[in-house]
Amino acid sequence: MPAASVGIIANPASGKDIRRLVAHASVFDNGEKSNIIRRVLLGLMEAGVENVLYMPDPNHLVDGAAERLDLGSLSLESVPIPGAASAIDTERAAAAMSDAACAVVITLGGDGTNRAVARGWRDVPLIAISTGTNNVFPVMVEGTLAGVAAGLVARGAVSLEEAASQTKTIHVQIEGESDDLALVDAALLDERWIGSRAVWQPHQLRQLLLARAEPASLGLSAIGGLLCPVEQRDDSGLLVVAGGNGTVVSAPIVPGNYLDVPVSAFRRVALGESLEWTGPGVLAFDGERDRRLQPGQQARLSVHRNGPRVLSIDRVLHLAACRQTFVRRHGSEDGD
Repeated sequence: MPAASVGIIANPASGKDIRRLVAHASVFDNGEKSNIIRRVLLGLMEAGVENVLYMPDPNHLVDGAAERLDLGSLSLESVPIPGAASAIDTERAAAAMSDAACAVVITLGGDGTNRAVARGWRDVPLIAISTGTNNVFPVMVEGTLAGVAAGLVARGAVSLEEAASQTKTIHVQIEGESDDLALVDAALLDERWIGSRAVWQPHQLRQLLLARAEPASLGLSAIGGLLCPVEQRDDSGLLVVAGGNGTVVSAPIVPGNYLDVPVSAFRRVALGESLEWTGPGVLAFDGERDRRLQPGQQARLSVHRNGPRVLSIDRVLHLAACRQTFVRRHGSEDGD
């Protein structure tokens, strides 16, 4: 497989969880995702990419979007994964794209989608397009520009080192079980069951560890962001201990809803500093319930800077423009 391949992972389930019923989150349907993918493919073609690997899905998001396009010399190939109709598909697809030496992976999804990608390829070179709910990690970006930027890096017109910054991750070691990770937040909830996965009831929150805490965000990250902002570039995380009768922060846990969250303590956490949480309870990662802790079972958590290498589309296009990558010159009038 040529080194200039670009990967596409589009999650057909993103933007459709229970927060459409309990809050005012919008629905991101698969028709709009197909439109974005179509523009991504056109951007890749403009940049001269010839090879695209994609994650297959039952809704045929990528191959369906390509049906209405003249792909020219662009080769489109699905990665061979068993197809579990769950996040494990995303994880396996990312691992396959790593094995194929994809220069960049473009995702369509939310925080959970990109967490699954990072589970399959920890430091994946990434452009993350937001099509989820409480999105802190991915961003809203025009698909055409995402495709062009990925293509410019894949072709070597702009290097990954010039245009990408490495993000933080939360490492999670669970006693007697496999390790896990989060890209934005890990929470210990006072619950017994995973249930509908999405977290929207702050009274269940016991502890919260944030890799980034941004005031202009939704979800659990907003709680920390409105207490003590921690940016992606900061070499620290933030620990929030919920409960007590002192501080109360009003935060937008879900779209359209500011909810009161009691907080007994909060502090910055240095990179590599280890924290221990003890069950019973449910661990939620990037806004979704995922793992149960049995009574007395321990989880050890720490923040590190070894996550996905996220491309700045602005930076890629700026560098490409300065190098006149998009400028074409006609031959002289005498035909020389």
